[in-house]
Amino acid sequence: MSHAQKLKLVEVLDEIGMSRAAFYRMRARGRAPKLIKLPNGQLRCRRSDLDAWWATCEIDRDAS
Repeated sequence: MSHAQKLKLVEVLDEIGMSRAAFYRMRARGRAPKLIKLPNGQLRCRRSDLDAWWATCEIDRDAS
């Protein structure tokens, strides 16, 4: 059984500083962190998936 940290959606929204509506728009465009849907319908995000998503948001200084 995996013991990787799983964040509640509200925790993800707080960390990235985004409203739920904006997050769902980003998710609809396929640009949000990967989520897990639990049997009760709640959403979770693995810490590793959120960290990987953050890495995709980094801007290469040489490219700008």
